[in-house]
Amino acid sequence: MSEELEIAKLWFQKAKNDLLNADNNLNAEKVPYDTVCFHCQQAAEKLLKAYLVGNKKPYPISHDLFLILEKILSLNNTAEKLRDALAILMPYAVEIRYPDDFFTPTEQDAKEARKAVNEILKWLENSMPEIFRAL
Repeated sequence: MSEELEIAKLWFQKAKNDLLNADNNLNAEKVPYDTVCFHCQQAAEKLLKAYLVGNKKPYPISHDLFLILEKILSLNNTAEKLRDALAILMPYAVEIRYPDDFFTPTEQDAKEARKAVNEILKWLENSMPEIFRAL
């Protein structure tokens, strides 16, 4: 296994932890919807960066999912279908973390974010299945 693939799997593992956090919170009695949305965005970002790393490409040091997508499109144009899911997740990268934004996600927002990151997860599984094999 290449070093890049090993590192991509580590990115994938970190993304799985973000998804676990989101899922655990969605199943809690009292749900912090902003946290769920944030972790969904973080998982998406890490999944996209795993794809780049696994393909021996540098990733941008950015939370901008569209910027990361542009790097992926030069390798795999099927990623274009992720654009709508990424648009759902983009607001949850930075702005959501601060109280002065005055945006409070709802249960529907959190469920939509979780569904969006699932689309990215499925795309990655189809595009680079070797990341999903055990470390």
